Amino acid sequence: MKRPANKKTVFPAHSSSTFPYQQRLFNSLGLNTLTQLPPSPPSVLRARAAVLRLQQKLFPRRQQHRKDATNLPRHPNRQMPGVLSTNQYDDRPRCPCCMALINILPNNVSNRCPNCCFVQLDVNAHGEEEVNELVKEVEQDEADGGMPGETFTDYRPSKLSIGPPHPDPIVETSSLSAVQPPEPTYVPKIKDELEYFKTLSCLQIETVVYASQRHLQHIPNGTRAGFFIGDGAGVGKGRTVAGLIWENWNNGRKKALWISIGSDLKFDARRDLDDMGASCIDVHALNKLPYTKLDSETVGVRDGVIFSTYSSLIASSSKGRSRMQQLVQWCGPGFDGLIIFDECHKAKNLVPEKNMKPTKTGKAVLDIQDQLPEARVIYCSATGASEPRNMAYMVRLGLWGDGTDFRDFNDFLGALDKGGVGALELVAMDMKARGMYLCRTLSYKGAEFEIIEATLDDKMTDVYKKATEVWVDLRKKLKSAIDLLPEKPNTRVLWRLYWATHQRFFRHLCMSAKVPAVVRLVKQAVMEDKCVVIGLQCTGEARTEDAVSKYGSELDDFICGPRELMLKFVEDYFPDDYSFPKKPEVLQVDNGVKRPRRKRHLAGPDVSAKSRVRKVAKLEPPSDAESDEAYEIARDSDYGPEGDESAADSDYEAFQKCEICSTQEENLLQCSFCGKYAHQTCVVPPIRDFILEEWACNLCKDKTVNYPPPGTNKIKLPKSYDTAIESKKQILETIRALDLPNNPLDDIIDQLGGHDIVAEITGRKGMLVRDPSGMGVVYQTRNTKDVTAEMVNMHEKMLFMEGKKLVAIISEAGSAGVSLQADKRVRNQKRRVHITLELPWSADRAIQQFGRTHRSNQISAPEYRLLFSNLGGERRFASSVAKRLESLGALTQGDRRAGPSLSAYNYENDYGKRALENLYKGIMEQDPDFSKQATSALDSVGISMDANHGDDEDSGWYASSKKKKANNDVRRFLNRILGIVPEIQNRLFELFVNNLDLLVQKARIEGSLDRGIVHLKANVIELQGTPKTVYVDQMCGASTVLFTFIFDRGVSWELANTMLKEKQKAEFGSSGDGFYKSNSEFMGKRHVILAFESSASAMYKIVRPTTGESPRDMHLAELTKKYSKVSSLEAAQISWEHEYEVSSKQNGKSCSVGSRLQEVNVLGGVILPLWGKIQTVLSKQVRLIHRRLRIVCVETTSDNRRIVGLLVPNAAVTAVLEGLSTPSVGLTQVIELDD
Repeated sequence: MKRPANKKTVFPAHSSSTFPYQQRLFNSLGLNTLTQLPPSPPSVLRARAAVLRLQQKLFPRRQQHRKDATNLPRHPNRQMPGVLSTNQYDDRPRCPCCMALINILPNNVSNRCPNCCFVQLDVNAHGEEEVNELVKEVEQDEADGGMPGETFTDYRPSKLSIGPPHPDPIVETSSLSAVQPPEPTYVPKIKDELEYFKTLSCLQIETVVYASQRHLQHIPNGTRAGFFIGDGAGVGKGRTVAGLIWENWNNGRKKALWISIGSDLKFDARRDLDDMGASCIDVHALNKLPYTKLDSETVGVRDGVIFSTYSSLIASSSKGRSRMQQLVQWCGPGFDGLIIFDECHKAKNLVPEKNMKPTKTGKAVLDIQDQLPEARVIYCSATGASEPRNMAYMVRLGLWGDGTDFRDFNDFLGALDKGGVGALELVAMDMKARGMYLCRTLSYKGAEFEIIEATLDDKMTDVYKKATEVWVDLRKKLKSAIDLLPEKPNTRVLWRLYWATHQRFFRHLCMSAKVPAVVRLVKQAVMEDKCVVIGLQCTGEARTEDAVSKYGSELDDFICGPRELMLKFVEDYFPDDYSFPKKPEVLQVDNGVKRPRRKRHLAGPDVSAKSRVRKVAKLEPPSDAESDEAYEIARDSDYGPEGDESAADSDYEAFQKCEICSTQEENLLQCSFCGKYAHQTCVVPPIRDFILEEWACNLCKDKTVNYPPPGTNKIKLPKSYDTAIESKKQILETIRALDLPNNPLDDIIDQLGGHDIVAEITGRKGMLVRDPSGMGVVYQTRNTKDVTAEMVNMHEKMLFMEGKKLVAIISEAGSAGVSLQADKRVRNQKRRVHITLELPWSADRAIQQFGRTHRSNQISAPEYRLLFSNLGGERRFASSVAKRLESLGALTQGDRRAGPSLSAYNYENDYGKRALENLYKGIMEQDPDFSKQATSALDSVGISMDANHGDDEDSGWYASSKKKKANNDVRRFLNRILGIVPEIQNRLFELFVNNLDLLVQKARIEGSLDRGIVHLKANVIELQGTPKTVYVDQMCGASTVLFTFIFDRGVSWELANTMLKEKQKAEFGSSGDGFYKSNSEFMGKRHVILAFESSASAMYKIVRPTTGESPRDMHLAELTKKYSKVSSLEAAQISWEHEYEVSSKQNGKSCSVGSRLQEVNVLGGVILPLWGKIQTVLSKQVRLIHRRLRIVCVETTSDNRRIVGLLVPNAAVTAVLEGLSTPSVGLTQVIELDD
């Protein structure tokens, strides 16, 4: 287009000499004056003139401001109006005239306001411009992005119509429901049978179809694609798996591996296959079969289902033959049958956190997939990916590796970590869109969740205070004993065990403090004609058996777990001799399963110490450190893993007998002359921790010159030894004198009437029961002559389901896969009250426990009661689980609000770290008495502000560069403050939470808070034009589509007035409800709003004529400060209608802040293959809020079409489309189908 030759554009009311900062910009562009700018085309001039005329009519005072701009006095902190406007709270550039947001172009080229065509702006100006409070309010609302919508929607297969409805209401998260799976092309061979016998519901048939369809494909690395069944607990995943086995059997694939969490679930597998009509398929329990070839003549397993537990998968025989080799051999080369990883969350921790080791289960699951590349893999779990790193074993989903946007799993994990919760939500939706994932859950309609605070009574508070004093005294004595050592050893292992014991001690104490509340809730529920299920994790069996072996089977009272725990630590590891403690054993996990002790073999005298060391060094644990709790404790403790849980059970082959104490142990001293053995601690004086090349016993010591070693003070050594012995004796007496509560499990059963009233479904083999005479307690096994040990839990379950016992206590070890719901088929149909005495260490285990009482075919939904004490430190346990519950809901269900809400207890995030730093800095600003008490209390638990003191194993952690990150270690802080007296503990926690709330509120105001999926609302939402397809996945046919919507957010006067009248008519109104006008003017007028009181105290809902209802409430103090109530409705109506009409003339494209009409672009469909390109484009955006991934849900008002996807800022649409059009290596995927 040709431009007019002699026309030059001069912007109104300004000259080049008026603004020197503009002149600097022109000089950088090679222009001498403003008039040398290139002329604009006539269309731009006409548009600009129309805009100026409209502005003069609507905002007459603006032109006066422009004319007087040259006479404005210079403010010391502000440049003249021609400068780009910013302030310290807002890094977004604005037009100084109309306050519109400006998208700054790169390379400092000239910038022009798209709204009012104002003068060229100096991008490099550093001055600040005061931004009107009204504009900031609207921007804060829009930064929030929308309002939370309904979490769940009713579910029914969208593209399949065969099969009966599911017997119970099934729902899907609203975000996943907006994503459509691929078109089904697979036709099951058992279709006619399913339609006739109706053995599967429509949603179970849908899973069979999509899983079978997915198994026809291969991912880019050449292995067969897998499928992930993420249905919630109780939906019927077992029946679905049986349907898949039956479908493959009819296709000639007559071998299948079913790997699950417990051997008892084999009976459920048999039941599900029988219900499918597949009684001809045999189910073989692997743990009952020998280690020989399974298809040999002696074993005779030619086909059918091999049912294995994850523990069996990693087992091996004494001859070295493993179950893994046995299964791979049975499957044979080219095996293309099913491998079902049922409850696959057991294989998590394949890629653990820093300083942790991957579990053997995770490695085994990965290994068998590698050895059988053509196998049809099914991942089946309601909590299969409680955290992104727990997806590492799901290699058959093809989310990372060859042909994807991520080189390997670590690259995939890093992208999700950077993307926040929004990225996790995208993954779930992306998997469904590509046909590899389905996730439905039972409707929680009718279920109730309540968090109950169990306040410590005076007696328990006094016990807790005394316990903290004893731990402080123990720490001092322990440090003193270490200081007495002639040579200071490496104490890191000892202190790691100390703090792990400290943490577990107070956790048990917190559980005991909640026992009275549990008993009260149980009795109340029974009186209301309900029955109760109490969930806990630790049975206390390890402590009980230690006490029984020490004191006998007849005791005066129940065992106190915390006392025995502390006594064991002091007795075993307090350095009362100069042979520093050997590497400590890991604290036994009280998961109710006692590991059998292995036979110890005496070593012959010909076994040398070096050979023993070499033999022990080669040993690996015979089983995984399989308890998830052991992993979680290690991960959540101060110093990482406490050791190898299985070390105590290792099958050592060399032990010696001490000639002094006659006990058998390894690595004893051996006399160089007579060959006799002795403990280093048994000789007098004891031998400290060093290696003696030669040692002589008492009878032979005159023959050696090396004892005692050179430099040892013979006079001080016995005296120091006596000091350590006396300290240990004192601390043991103090511990025994503590009046600590009994083991919670035994205490609850006893207070509720004993085992005749309470059904115990746990993993422990024995129990303490009250003697019939009432004098003391007796230890006995749980099984009887009529009920075997293997069937005792099933028997207890039957008594509960028949109503013979109305209270059941479950642990994870005993309740895996157990159904305790108010089943329509059982006699006990009373409503279940599920009380969580002890919150599990991980979110997936919490969900699994909740699923015991909420399952299909129930007559009523349960009531959940989550108990916490009023101790600030106990929030640490809630925090650990809350963090994972949020990511669990996001990743496995596509919406982090889908899980039970514990978000208020999530402190382990970036805001928590900053809040903790502020707490440490602000302690000294409190009143002097509290500052002194808090500093002393923190120091007593190893948290010191002094650079010269601090943690026990490395002083000065607060100041040293190595330990600086401990300043924001929330996990350590919440662990340690459990050992502080309740008053100071609670106040410290309150200060911490207050700091956290302020930081989160600030982030919400600034628009930087990650809120996950938000629902964009408007009175009218219409789809503009035809959606544009920008990418098609060649493997499954799923596409990526750009949708453009037009939002009309305005609220008419009639609607606003009706809202106010309905509020007043419902008698929920307050005197503060009504219309308000702003106290300050903006653009020559005062703006009007509608405010009415919300459900929160002193908080008000805000409705504006241009943008509708605000997503955030305003406090009454802020409302009265910024606005004044309008007494005349007529005046309010005039202002309201004026703003409503004027705002309709803004197009909402460039200057969208506060406009009634708004253009919104959403990228829906498959996002993961384009992740890198999208992230690169968004990272270059000017506004901070535009740089992060924001997942939104939009629903059109005309046809209720719902779209969930990535919000693309208007300024970035062109760049995103250009970026996606650029070819990228590895994104093209080729479909490979079987014949």
